[in-house]
Amino acid sequence: MNSNNKKRKLDVVVISDVHLGTYGCHAKELLRYLKSINPKIIILNGDIIDIWQFKKSYWPKAHMKVIKYIIGWISEGKEIYYITGNHDEMLRKFVDFKISSFSIKNKLILELDGKKSWFFHGDVFDVTMEHSIWLAKLGAKGYDFLILINKAVNNISEFFGKGKISLSKKIKDSVKSAVKFINNFEKTATDIAIQNKFDYVVCGHIHQPVIKNIVTNEGEVMYLNSGDWIENLTALEYTNKKWVLYKYNNLHYQKEEAKETIEEQDLVDKTAKEIFGELVEDFNFKN
Repeated sequence: MNSNNKKRKLDVVVISDVHLGTYGCHAKELLRYLKSINPKIIILNGDIIDIWQFKKSYWPKAHMKVIKYIIGWISEGKEIYYITGNHDEMLRKFVDFKISSFSIKNKLILELDGKKSWFFHGDVFDVTMEHSIWLAKLGAKGYDFLILINKAVNNISEFFGKGKISLSKKIKDSVKSAVKFINNFEKTATDIAIQNKFDYVVCGHIHQPVIKNIVTNEGEVMYLNSGDWIENLTALEYTNKKWVLYKYNNLHYQKEEAKETIEEQDLVDKTAKEIFGELVEDFNFKN
């Protein structure tokens, strides 16, 4: 692990839609990224652990290492906000829970260099979440299956010297209803943000990383989406009064990757209760 003085210093980092516990999660890549930064504030903007699709039979060590690394940050006293999403909605029972520098929220408002920033996951704007949660869960399982197929396709593609492709991205980009949903999502978020005089509105949920300035007849706001760690492998970084969209590049981590022990399918065969019990034991809750 790099020493702190070699890590990139950030005022804020926003990560969402990691979906730990699913086949599509790029936990190893996320862990390399986390080890490369030294943020003052960490905002986990929903769907970090995929409680919807949690399986006893699938919990790789890399997924556990991500959680333990975040717990290490808590032990260091870093300010961490866990904003609940739809895949980890069970945690909404614990909203406003706080221990040390860690707290669970449904939404968060922060002032960054004199500007108001509104953070929330974004599933509140999803009609399927509001009226048909079973349909949303079914769609999540279908998405996870599509990611598995996508991995197989990319393995074949790389074998023949071709580049990687994203099946789900191609579907989203080509299906008009998907494009319309994304546009409606962004419009709803920005309209509400402008009405409430926020300078920044920061979401996740739709796995569409972006930073863009929105101007309407009512006002102006910067809309940001942190993307995901399934396909895009992105995060939002704020430092020196500026937001930047980070995109993971494996070439930047070749040295670290060479030093790592490969644990492709080193699974932890434990129940959810056992896993989170172990995490509680690892964390020092004493004042």
